[in-house]
Amino acid sequence: MNGRIHHPPRVSIVYESMFGNTRRIAEAIGEGLRETVPVEVAAVHRLEPWPLEPDIAIVGAPTHVHGLSRPSTRSEAARWAEDAERGLELDTSARGIGMREWLDDARLEVELFAAFDTRADMPEIFTGSAAASIDRRLRSEGIARLADPHSFLVDRENRLEEGEVERARAWGRELGAALAPYRGESEV
Repeated sequence: MNGRIHHPPRVSIVYESMFGNTRRIAEAIGEGLRETVPVEVAAVHRLEPWPLEPDIAIVGAPTHVHGLSRPSTRSEAARWAEDAERGLELDTSARGIGMREWLDDARLEVELFAAFDTRADMPEIFTGSAAASIDRRLRSEGIARLADPHSFLVDRENRLEEGEVERARAWGRELGAALAPYRGESEV
């Protein structure tokens, strides 16, 4: 990290998605952020190796077995999508590398990050949080946190709860406001 953020800051949202929920949240966060800064949104499977050069990374994934997905949990999710009774469709990005593996290999040279996830609508103590896992990993690498980890909720059928896309868009706006000092502005 060079300690210098471009003006305006370059922001990338990187996500992993199994059934499209995390992708929808990533896109909504991007919509909110775009009100103040340029943003690119990319599925993690398209980033081998990290071709982006952002100042700030917003990183998100679905919560699997209390944290980040593994090849075995992604295979299980693919089997769920094959079960017609579940009514789930595998996201186009689901068959590639997962966030866990990408974070193991990526050499993120960003100044700031924020982490988000999608998880079941239950207390976090029962579900765990991919965002918390991402947050721990990136802070351990010495990257500064822009915002606390954030979760967006899915129901028992693995569909986003009502209002979560709007909440993601609002969080994107909040992140944009938190970037005011890096845009050479006072915080609003």
